[in-house]
Amino acid sequence: MQVAIVGCGRVGLVTGCGLAYLGHDVVCVDKALDKIEKLQKGSLSFYEPSLEGLLGRASQEDKLAFSFNASDAIHDADIIFLCMGVRRSEDGEPDLSSLEGAARLITDKARSSTLIVQRSTMPVQTGKLLREMLSVYARKKELGFSVAVNPQFLREGSAMHDFFHADRVLLGVDDPQSEQLLRELYRPIIEGTFRCPLHETACSTAKPAVLVTTVQSAELIKHSSNAYLAMKISYANFVADLCDRLGGDVGDVSRAMGYDPRIGSAFLEAGLGFGGLRLPRDLRALIKLAERLGVSTGLLSEVEQINIRRVDVFVDKIRQALWIIKDKQIGVLGLSFKADTDDTRSSPAISLIQRLILEGAKVRAYDPKASASARENYPEIALGLSPYEIAERSEALVIATPWNEFRQLDWERIRGSMARPLLLDGCNLLKPAEMGGIGFEYYSLGRRMQENALTS
Repeated sequence: MQVAIVGCGRVGLVTGCGLAYLGHDVVCVDKALDKIEKLQKGSLSFYEPSLEGLLGRASQEDKLAFSFNASDAIHDADIIFLCMGVRRSEDGEPDLSSLEGAARLITDKARSSTLIVQRSTMPVQTGKLLREMLSVYARKKELGFSVAVNPQFLREGSAMHDFFHADRVLLGVDDPQSEQLLRELYRPIIEGTFRCPLHETACSTAKPAVLVTTVQSAELIKHSSNAYLAMKISYANFVADLCDRLGGDVGDVSRAMGYDPRIGSAFLEAGLGFGGLRLPRDLRALIKLAERLGVSTGLLSEVEQINIRRVDVFVDKIRQALWIIKDKQIGVLGLSFKADTDDTRSSPAISLIQRLILEGAKVRAYDPKASASARENYPEIALGLSPYEIAERSEALVIATPWNEFRQLDWERIRGSMARPLLLDGCNLLKPAEMGGIGFEYYSLGRRMQENALTS
């Protein structure tokens, strides 16, 4: 099929790349000329494992192209995916002007009635609004467009794997023809008949569930899923606070809970809270929707508040260990909101650093991938070239992002270079007994560690 992808952000590029490897002819378009020029040269403006290499290979095989000119891509397309981001005001209200612009462009340039697929996460009821826009703007050409919602469940850091090895394919459609077209588009994944480019082998994973719903249900499923994941994280942090006061171990509690198939272990991990673009945004969007419809938001509002308080809880832990934060030299390991991404949007690590700076600390930070993003967006943060550099002469070292790289550091070398061997693990990444054995004063969240670490 001929596929047009409108929007060359992470969702658009992963979707376009994935569909190209399924055998479709894909053109990704964006109005940002500098972004298109970089993509045409084989370069990404963000970090996502495997994506840059796969984009280059798909381009060389003439299955994937990038263009600033959306007209030709839309004119030739059998399916058009909308993958634009949605800006929001300070009070959380969405700006859907990009959606309206896409609707005008599609109705002006499409050669015939085409399936328009909402791929990026947009507010619930956006599908209905898009259908109305297309109907109004297409009247003069007497074209009838179909609208579908095909939510992506792509995790930053493993987005390409999630595309090729999806656990479910969700099709929000209002007519049989749209369902049939999307089933054909994803047929290699649905039937498990493609060669996965990540491993250069035939697909050997379980076939995904294919869920067919209405457009409205598909929109709500995406928001509800992300809000539930946010709730699991906040619940784990609530339990961690209890463990800190009772002497329990949140790792033991979460592990035992995870064995219950009704609960599961995924996202049931204590830390500095959830960040990034999607979970906070979708949780807030669902709260706003419920408020507008007169549905109680007590549960979701508390999930949000627990997350907001996580940095405060950890700053208090740092203060208790350091006594005084002002003028102390503190090294911070991690800037991105999670490992395996360079995304610093709504990052708990950034929020923590900003709080420490506000309280007068001398902070230096390091991240394997997010330093360039932090340098551009947070110039007030001093950056180091390595974990060893920021640890040197520090009176405390904080782990703020759970990069696997940090597990492999030479911790004895780090302890020897610090002014005080104080390690505060905001991700529960390391083992208390091991750190205590090396000679660290070690603190984390909701785990039996302080007294054990100091006496090991």
